[in-house]
Amino acid sequence: MAAIEAAGMAIEFPLYHHNARSLKQRILASAPRRLKRDDDNRIVVAALRDLTFGIGNGERVALVGPNGAGKTTLLRTIAGVYEPVAGSLRVAGEIGSLIDPAAGMDPLLTGRENVVLRALYRGLTEATGRALADEVQGFAGLGEFFDVPIRGYSAGMNVRLSFAMATAMTPEILLMDEWFLAGDAEFMARADQRLSKLVTDAEILLIATHDMGIVRKWCTRAIRLEGGRILADGPVAEVLDAAGL
Repeated sequence: MAAIEAAGMAIEFPLYHHNARSLKQRILASAPRRLKRDDDNRIVVAALRDLTFGIGNGERVALVGPNGAGKTTLLRTIAGVYEPVAGSLRVAGEIGSLIDPAAGMDPLLTGRENVVLRALYRGLTEATGRALADEVQGFAGLGEFFDVPIRGYSAGMNVRLSFAMATAMTPEILLMDEWFLAGDAEFMARADQRLSKLVTDAEILLIATHDMGIVRKWCTRAIRLEGGRILADGPVAEVLDAAGL
């Protein structure tokens, strides 16, 4: 059963280019509380601070808050990109990420080869990867370009391929940074239907977004972040209304 649990979790990013002592003193003297000095005497940004929450099977959770609140950092931490410097994080279930659908693609490989490589990375067999590539090809509608190195793709072709790859398999935990839709009208119509099914079938949805319409339509719970901390956590209407969103 899918689950996400965090207890006192913190994420910090060192500012490696600020090493001069006088510069450190000036930065710390004028900095907001998210800048501090760590145990190694480095200036660090406290991106996430003392986060404690649990997300269970069947929940549809929106991360809301202003730019810089820590929404994308939290998604990337759950995806395994960042490691907490304090507290704990437990994730049970296979993760699928729409944070950056094009991440990990090799421009020297063809669209088909990239799909097979992604399948192998996720622990699938080569035969399953080839079958998956056929499905992606049918949805992306790239025709003969599917067997051309993707460095020659247009921006629109890259969008079609990355979206088709990212949504070809339904994960137990779906992470999204904004509602991912792009392309021409015909493709967007098909993509919206495919994305809706992906969201419905996933055991947990966690989406960071500024679109409150998406939050009210798809989510049952909202976590409001600001300055790397949780300010509110509860039913969507309660959290959004209290914040005037």
